[in-house]
Amino acid sequence: MIDIVPNGSGLPGIEQLRVIVGAVMTIGLILAVLALIIAAVAWGYGANSSNPHLASRGKLGVLVACGAALICGASVTLVNFFWGVGQSV
Repeated sequence: MIDIVPNGSGLPGIEQLRVIVGAVMTIGLILAVLALIIAAVAWGYGANSSNPHLASRGKLGVLVACGAALICGASVTLVNFFWGVGQSV
């Protein structure tokens, strides 16, 4: 039986890579909030100006921004979940 686990100190630069990934997640969440604000403004403007195309694009933008935030926030949990599933195979 072979038992291999991730080694957090096996290569130089692992800690710096964790810092970089955390920073990229933060940037992703900030951009998701910005996209949500812009899409909500477009949705509101389209709804109030009787422009159904702009309103529907704003709705889609809100959904995409929320999905992006969900994926950024849940990425570590998703990877850990699938790592556990892979280990049980």
